[in-house]
Amino acid sequence: MTTVGIFEAKSRLSELVARAARGEEIVITRHGEPVARLMPPRVPDALGQAHALATRIRSSRAGQAPGDGVAIPDMIEEGRR
Repeated sequence: MTTVGIFEAKSRLSELVARAARGEEIVITRHGEPVARLMPPRVPDALGQAHALATRIRSSRAGQAPGDGVAIPDMIEEGRR
């Protein structure tokens, strides 16, 4: 972790942002006290989230097939809850 004063951060912002994008964490200080932190963004695991959502949907629909006595508008309303 790198610590940089606010004046230096202002003059080197592009470089510091590039370093943060590569994974480095940079703490910006004012009068020696931390006031901000530059760090890489958290990238959500989109595929993992989609898989988890599909699994939840399948488990909630277990044993129910379309036409199983449940009307589509009822299923839509159930999904909104």
